[in-house]
Amino acid sequence: MIRFVQLSSSGPYRSLWVSLGAIVVSLLIAAVVFAAYGVSPVTAYGAMFSGTLLEPQGRAEVLRRAVPLLLTGTGLTLAFRAQFFNIGAEGQILLGAVFAGGTALFLPVPAALMVPAVFIAGFIGGGLWALIAAWLRIRLRVNEILSTLMLNYIAASIVIYLIAGPWKGKNVRGFIYTDDFPASAQLSTFSGTQVGIATLVVGVVAAVALQLLLSRSTRGFELRVVGENPGAARYAGISTTRVLLLVALVTGGMAGLAGAGEVAGIQHKLLEPSQISLGYGFTAIIVAWLARGNPALCIVTSLLMGVILAGGDVLKINLNMPFRITDVFSGIILMTLIASEVFVRYRLGR
Repeated sequence: MIRFVQLSSSGPYRSLWVSLGAIVVSLLIAAVVFAAYGVSPVTAYGAMFSGTLLEPQGRAEVLRRAVPLLLTGTGLTLAFRAQFFNIGAEGQILLGAVFAGGTALFLPVPAALMVPAVFIAGFIGGGLWALIAAWLRIRLRVNEILSTLMLNYIAASIVIYLIAGPWKGKNVRGFIYTDDFPASAQLSTFSGTQVGIATLVVGVVAAVALQLLLSRSTRGFELRVVGENPGAARYAGISTTRVLLLVALVTGGMAGLAGAGEVAGIQHKLLEPSQISLGYGFTAIIVAWLARGNPALCIVTSLLMGVILAGGDVLKINLNMPFRITDVFSGIILMTLIASEVFVRYRLGR
């Protein structure tokens, strides 16, 4: 009789192979979906590969999608390691965009300091939005999965209220968005692309810095202990409240940076929520899960998800696939990753 046998230990290489196996399984399941729509899986994957990695415009689109995923996913790795299940990165991206947009449009910041001010404001906006959920968990024992998820909808409503009301552009007719940001608040991009140079640099530096913080600092040790054994953390005198508040601030702040980068680097204005974030807050959960709690690995996993998101556009345009095919693809990957988690700690035996 086949049964699950618990492993005495599971090293990082096992997690890597389990994750790779889950991705392969998800690709096979997606192939069945493609075949159901009458599209050859070989043709579909060939179009995705050639349209995203073999063409300069495709590679630029992959990088454009990967940057906000890198920023958001890096923060989520810390949250998940601390057992703070933040499902509200989408709302934190939007609040980061709101704070960044308000800074660019209304604060008298010198031109030379405008870009740093926009990023700082975005970090503060996203961090404060995540702190609401942390406070609710600490003081009222509200499950953060529910609170962060509900806060997504509140954040979207705030954005719509602002761009349709007090922040609506003076000369805008028939649409709802703000005036364009001043030139000093618009990020420089790589030539011929929509990839913000500053946003990319911030994302890579933050991923490496948070990896070092997690593995080589006292705060990182406390975070790992709180996530792995809260009882042992309390016995050792580690303040779980302080750790959770710090984690919420950082994970929300990183998502807020992504929001700031989107409105300052691509849109140059504050507009509808669906145009600020293309579902990055939810897709970043997959980025963080694939990284297995290692912020630096988000550099790789965000590029992987960037290929999938950009490849979804190729499928919609070139092969006339349904509009939501990318969401189906992402959902299949997340489901297989969750299902494969059992094989990190168990093996099949007789």
